Formats: sequence, C-alpha cells, structure tokens
Amino acid sequence: MADSYSVNSPRRTLSLSKRATVSFTDPEDKVPGFAVSEEHGPKPSEVYGFVGSITTVVATVIFLGWAYVPEPWLHSIGITYYPSRYWALAVPVYAMVTVVLAMVLYLGLNFMATTPPTSLNTIFDEYSRSRSSFMPYVTEDERPIEPIFDLDISQVNDLMFNSAN
Repeated sequence: MADSYSVNSPRRTLSLSKRATVSFTDPEDKVPGFAVSEEHGPKPSEVYGFVGSITTVVATVIFLGWAYVPEPWLHSIGITYYPSRYWALAVPVYAMVTVVLAMVLYLGLNFMATTPPTSLNTIFDEYSRSRSSFMPYVTEDERPIEPIFDLDISQVNDLMFNSAN
C-alpha cells in the first residue's frame, strides 16, 4: 500500500503509482466534450504548434540580443560575426511599409473596379432581377418570405419624391 495510491470517483478510478498511470473503470465512460482517440500521443498539429511557439520565442530572444546588446559584450562572449545593426531597424521598417502599401494598393484597386455613382450599371445590369420575372410556384399562404428582387427606379422615385401619397 506504500507504493500505490488510488482515488475513487463516481466516473473513474485514478491509480497514482510510481509510473503515474490512469485507469478508467468503464472504457465506454466518456467525458462530454472530449474525443477519445485510439491512438496514443500528441496530434501533429499540437507538435507543430509547440515547436512553432518555442522557435518564435528563441528567434525573438536572439533578435533582441543582436539588436540591443552592446558590441563589446557580444565580443566578450565570443560572438564576432553577425549582420550589421542597420538591418535590425531596416527589416521591420521595410515590412511595415510593405504592409501599408499593400493595403493602399488593395483599396485603390477596389476603387478602380467600382463603377461611379452616376453609371447606369448601378441602377440596372444583366444581373438585375425584377419582381415580374418570378413565377409563383406556391400560394401566398405557403410562402412566408418573398424572394429577393431589385426595386425598379421608378418605384424608388415614387416612394422618395412623391409626397402626395
């Protein structure tokens, strides 16, 4: 009894020994929200995420050390070959300028592709759907929502500018 301990609960029995094993009383007993896999071990996405996060932290520490530690300190620990400190400032600035220019270019291309407000294509084009083009396939009682269609410009003008109604 000195080598192993067990904790009982209504759902499972946990055995805490030197090997730290966990045994379930019922193999069909599943915790809601957790998928039980037949394979043991971590999923590849978890491994890639862990390695990626560790790599990011290590790269950040190396970059900040290269950018901010004085040269005599680097030489005292034996690091004599490293890129110019100019690149510690230039690469992030170039990256930010590239992102800003890409956003401006994307916005400009969208403005160029948009028709002007005075164009007749903003009123009617080959994709416009009028209300008369729909065929009634069921009775009005069976159809709770009308199909989507474009309003005719004369209807819009009547609603907006004829205050006599």
